Amino acid sequence: MAEGFEKHARTVTLLTVASRVTGLARDAALSRVFGAGPIMDAFFFAFLIPNLFRRLFGEGALAAAFLPVYTRLRTNDPAQAHRLASLTIAIMTVVLGVVVLLGEALLFLLSWINDFDHLAINLMMIMLPYMPLVCLVAILGAMLQVHGRFGPTAAAPMILNLLIVGSAVGLVFIVDHDDKAQRIAHVSVIASSVLLAGLIQVAWSLIALRDQRWWRRDWTGAWPEMRSVMIQVGPMILGLGVLQLNTLFDGIIASYPTVIGETVFGIDYPMQEGAMATVSFAQRLYQFPLGVFGIAIATAIFPALARLSDANDDFLTILRRGLRLVVYIGLPASVGLMLVREPLAAVVLQGGDFTAEDTRRVGFVLLGYAPAIWAYSMVHVLTRAFYARSESRTPVRIACFVVGLNLALNLILIWPLGEAGLAWSTSLCSFVQVTLLIIALRRRLGVIVDRDVRQSWLIVLALSVVMGAAVWLIGLPLIDAEPSWSASLLALAAMVFIGGSIFLLGSLALRRPELGWALGRGPELR
Repeated sequence: MAEGFEKHARTVTLLTVASRVTGLARDAALSRVFGAGPIMDAFFFAFLIPNLFRRLFGEGALAAAFLPVYTRLRTNDPAQAHRLASLTIAIMTVVLGVVVLLGEALLFLLSWINDFDHLAINLMMIMLPYMPLVCLVAILGAMLQVHGRFGPTAAAPMILNLLIVGSAVGLVFIVDHDDKAQRIAHVSVIASSVLLAGLIQVAWSLIALRDQRWWRRDWTGAWPEMRSVMIQVGPMILGLGVLQLNTLFDGIIASYPTVIGETVFGIDYPMQEGAMATVSFAQRLYQFPLGVFGIAIATAIFPALARLSDANDDFLTILRRGLRLVVYIGLPASVGLMLVREPLAAVVLQGGDFTAEDTRRVGFVLLGYAPAIWAYSMVHVLTRAFYARSESRTPVRIACFVVGLNLALNLILIWPLGEAGLAWSTSLCSFVQVTLLIIALRRRLGVIVDRDVRQSWLIVLALSVVMGAAVWLIGLPLIDAEPSWSASLLALAAMVFIGGSIFLLGSLALRRPELGWALGRGPELR
């Protein structure tokens, strides 16, 4: 019997909500202390690489490659599973340690080039060692999930968020922010807190696993499984990480005015200083529902799919439930975020050095990211369906195409839309990726989007349209042209209440089973 994945999804969701709330607190602190100017541009640019590894490995590729192999060995040969885990962690620590040393050497050389922003380079040198730490957390977290413990991994990001909040707010009364040197010292302390967070996350994961007595010095016989994991990691980085790679490209393009200059080949660049901070803050806001629901569902469904990889009918049943649940949560989230984008940005970010104009810039970018929240979430579920069956080539081919498409659309859309062009490019690419993944899965498994799935999606679409229309008619008039923080909070609360109530009442009236699944009351597979 396989326990319904919805029960684990609820646990992951609740803890992820808490971590995302602390993430909003982190962004609120950074925006008010530093605004959306060059210092935040430099910080977010410097955090691109370690944050990319956090998202890829903490939420994706490394755990996705390791988990099915560890699950199989844990069932058939627990001692061999422990040897595999020990060997994987040992090799990964050595390899990534070397990568960090080479990266630090390269950054040191770049710091001597006058054309680069030295603050961004220095901050990246501080935060780069976070990369191997977060990869360790990913492997330890996958082990915990196989043992039925989803909590520590889902809650670990709170450590990072709380340390950043503490270092940002704790020094604000000591640092003279009219002095640029002190502002730079302040942001350097915040960068150091990222590294400290990684150390604490590793320690917490090890403590959570202490009862398993898993560490082995004898790795005999674990090399074939180890090679199997590592061979799949590279392709999975593309397959699961397209959204993150697209985010990386977005960040590089957006940071150009601050890190390189305001012209390219003598032509004025279509973005201004602060573009990197604006895009980063917008990404944080749309990633809130994505992380809370989309990645939580994908994380919880993956072990169930891996267990049922040889039972085609049960596999399809779980996958279809996952797709229905993703759209049930993601589509109204997309509609709602498009409507509340500016009040949300104002409530979370505005104040201190973050101005009303900064809020409008973030809202305009958020309008481009919001329509595809359901698609971002579905990509995570669909790619895990491939990897649960130990198949990585197809999602990799699709991923390579989508990465190229995203880069091309980025370079086209930034000229008419500025930084918002990056957001629209990401959304369009997600729609394309979902379509191609579903087509590819259908060729292997049969019908994915059957009558029940289509009917569910159409009902959710109708509920979302009704919800959006009500919020548009009733809630939007509450938004002032130049609202205060309290007025923005009131408008946001009213719009969320109106939209949420209508969608919930509609679900109850139509007796939608997805509502029960979202609350962790999914049926078990027998």
